[in-house]
Amino acid sequence: MSRDEHPEPELQRTADILFTARVKADELCFGTAPESRVEFTGDAGDDSASGSTRTDLPDEVEENITYRDVRIDYAIAARLRDDKPAGGPQARPPRRR
Repeated sequence: MSRDEHPEPELQRTADILFTARVKADELCFGTAPESRVEFTGDAGDDSASGSTRTDLPDEVEENITYRDVRIDYAIAARLRDDKPAGGPQARPPRRR
């Protein structure tokens, strides 16, 4: 399963796993345009998502172009599926809020 959209605030607030990063740069230039992806496997729920919001940087960058005053906010948020029977020995403990 692959999701390429910035996780909504509610998903980020309730995620079992959350990774966030912010990158700022005065100047950024790519000699080779990167290819990247995030894939959710195993116990990740269907509403898991990853993605970025960008300032002064397009979703698809061009090679050898200098981008200025760049900011990227990136997040990966995953909820784990709870496929185990309620109360069974493998059931996850209730989540704390």
